[in-house]
Amino acid sequence: MEYFLGRNRKARMTFGFDDVSLVPGNVTVDPKDVDVSTSIGSVRLEVPILGAAMDGVVDPRMAVELGKLGALGVLNLEGLFTRYEDPYAVIEEIISRPKDEVAALLQRVYQEPIKEKLIDRRIEEIKSHNVPAAVSVTPLRAETLGRRAIQAGVDVLVIQATVTTLRYVSSSLQALDLEKFCREVPVPVVVGNCATYEVALELMRAGVSGILVGIGPGAACTTRAVLGIGVPQVTATVDVAAAREDYLKSTGRYVAVITDGGMRVGGDIAKAIASGADAVMLGSPLASAQEAPGRGHHWGMATPDPALPRGTLIRVGIKGSLREILFGPSTVTDGTMNLVGALRVAMGSLGARNIREMQKVEIVVAPSIWTEGKHLQREQGVGMGR
Repeated sequence: MEYFLGRNRKARMTFGFDDVSLVPGNVTVDPKDVDVSTSIGSVRLEVPILGAAMDGVVDPRMAVELGKLGALGVLNLEGLFTRYEDPYAVIEEIISRPKDEVAALLQRVYQEPIKEKLIDRRIEEIKSHNVPAAVSVTPLRAETLGRRAIQAGVDVLVIQATVTTLRYVSSSLQALDLEKFCREVPVPVVVGNCATYEVALELMRAGVSGILVGIGPGAACTTRAVLGIGVPQVTATVDVAAAREDYLKSTGRYVAVITDGGMRVGGDIAKAIASGADAVMLGSPLASAQEAPGRGHHWGMATPDPALPRGTLIRVGIKGSLREILFGPSTVTDGTMNLVGALRVAMGSLGARNIREMQKVEIVVAPSIWTEGKHLQREQGVGMGR
């Protein structure tokens, strides 16, 4: 549906997780028989969940725990863990500061130089536990830090920026030759973030193995307010998934679509996959795990910018162990725990036996999905009323 913003200027309607609902089909499947595994290039995951490359979410220990549970933690190679021998002291300083001092502190602590020896050490800390290691770098540091990580044995390389395109114009900086880079490196390359069909198709043609979808939806991200940029996640995922299907038809090569950010509860993850995602990247839901380095806090990964920080410190609290958050048992009624269990039940209820079948279920526009019949929950602040 299109609208006129004014004379000769149209805008289309777009949708986020709270705007849609999933429609049960004609068959239901036992949740125990549902296959939620997925792949990013040659790397197979038992559960379709990645831990976001945020310092409050993934450290080497959290990456190991995620790997043991069949997920994948992504360590930010431009974060605190490659700048400081003891990053936990810095994290303690961040989470204990008054709110009005946090922005300046984040700007300061991320000015510490990155130490390449720490890149090797952090990757070894993950790989020594026999789980896949994934790391994130910005496009401008892919050739240096990214290749260093590959030499250190990383299994998946994520090249991530606020907005990523294949074509980059600058009068002062040399753009990454993504096609050449993907052709030369021996590991799957995931690139993001993007939110449109055209950009996704160009990135796929360059040889990436996965695409992160999402500009500004994360709980700790303020990009949509600071820059005014973003597309709601359901529409963005559908558009990028359409590019994947067209690319698959023309080449026979499958590229993973990973919805990144904006998911709070199990139902959001189900909707992301129904929209076409092969996996999801989570920040705040995992930051609430006992094992997370932020101790119930996390902040946006764009904070190193000394002039325009686009992330804020938020408190999510600690809900339970990582295993409980992913697999239960849940101690809350708001859908924020047992995320994989919820996905299995959703898929079974929709008749989807695997991720590919889940991508094809019916979706309806349902603006009343969070309010219909829930007035008592809202009045009492429980369940869907929180």
